[in-house]
Amino acid sequence: MSRLEKIRSALLVFVCALMLGSPALESPNGLMADDWTQWRGNNRDGVWRETGLNKDFSSESLKSLWRQKIGTGYSSPTVAGGKVFVMDYDEAQSKESVRCFDSKTGETVWTHEYSTEYRISYAAGPRSAVTIDGGKAYAMGAMGQATCIEIESGKVIWAEDLNRNYKISESKRMPIWGMACSPLIVGDRLILQIGAKEAGVVALDKNTGNEIWRSLEDRGQYTSPVLAKQNGKDVVVCWTGDSVAGLNPESGEQYWGFDLKPTRMPIGVATPVINGNKIFLTSFYDGSTMLEMTDEMSVKLVWRGVGPNEKKTEAIHSIISTPIWIGEHIYGVDSYGELRCLSAETGERVWEDTSLVPIKRWATIHFVQNGDDVWMLNEVGELMVGKLGPMGATVKSRAKIIEPNQMRQRNRKDGVLWSHPAFANKCVFVRNDSEIVCYDLSKK
Repeated sequence: MSRLEKIRSALLVFVCALMLGSPALESPNGLMADDWTQWRGNNRDGVWRETGLNKDFSSESLKSLWRQKIGTGYSSPTVAGGKVFVMDYDEAQSKESVRCFDSKTGETVWTHEYSTEYRISYAAGPRSAVTIDGGKAYAMGAMGQATCIEIESGKVIWAEDLNRNYKISESKRMPIWGMACSPLIVGDRLILQIGAKEAGVVALDKNTGNEIWRSLEDRGQYTSPVLAKQNGKDVVVCWTGDSVAGLNPESGEQYWGFDLKPTRMPIGVATPVINGNKIFLTSFYDGSTMLEMTDEMSVKLVWRGVGPNEKKTEAIHSIISTPIWIGEHIYGVDSYGELRCLSAETGERVWEDTSLVPIKRWATIHFVQNGDDVWMLNEVGELMVGKLGPMGATVKSRAKIIEPNQMRQRNRKDGVLWSHPAFANKCVFVRNDSEIVCYDLSKK
């Protein structure tokens, strides 16, 4: 490529990024790149839109650009404006932290820490990803501490103790694994699922932290809300501990609700997957549910697939990871690590593969789509790239990139890696319970 062609290419990336509302930045490897500003990517859909990636690698060839020590936590990294954000926990000092690193060097830019006493099971640290919007970072701690921080200075703009404000623990409404909702921003609303009595979902003013509206009386669980379009209107889809609801992001008005009370306990972790007017949900004990949003601003059941128990399952009984929907098929990890392909139309199983993650209870793979390829990070710390289709799964490259040292999970004493990675700046950013690491994935 000539120098003029390189300049034209860089200008094209810059113009496209401006059109998408996200500035083109120089990545740690010196290339123009895109960000990963919230849970599961810029659009909260598990799609990575960069090109020019290295898809032919091994454990020996893939080298880290930098690594930094951090504390425990499941909080997924996010990336914006040349910075990386993640949350962690210091159990000895009962302190939760929001950390900001330089995305090129890994150097600490700032750290905001605060005291919080965990009164939850698996007290291994924060669960939610930091959301970046308008030069501010929005964080949600495991005990309900919501914080807004100015990115450039690290100055706290506002902080609200939602557990105290809404009497969540006092009214015995705290989920046993704590708060896991990653903040969703729609306009000037910061929308959170908190499961409080008479305030299952709340919207705070993103600039002040003041409540704008509250909605639902549902119990909380561990999913994050997503934004969908229905009949030309914005709808916030919330999967709570009792139902799936479609809310008006401006007012909190409930457009529709679908009863989905769990048979045993609120255990939903996977994010609702939106494809057109369809909503796919999956949980460990209660299997899969497909809903359809109608033109009348209501919702109807398309199909359900539920097995008799956690080992004899139908469809997909996922626990940690969010499935991926490609074309006419859905791919996800079942209860004991079986990667499955389902017909999106009927929920019928097309195939099952047991080669991508060890067969163990709650086994996990995180999926991110990139063009025709799928990037996967499994719970033993292996990064894979390949293709998922109705004929099966193919893996082109597979490399161990981080140790699975998250040790708090019952029956998983060998350790796991359950934190979702971030893909940005032609790199992957991944964390465990002791470090955060950046690997260059650019094509040389």
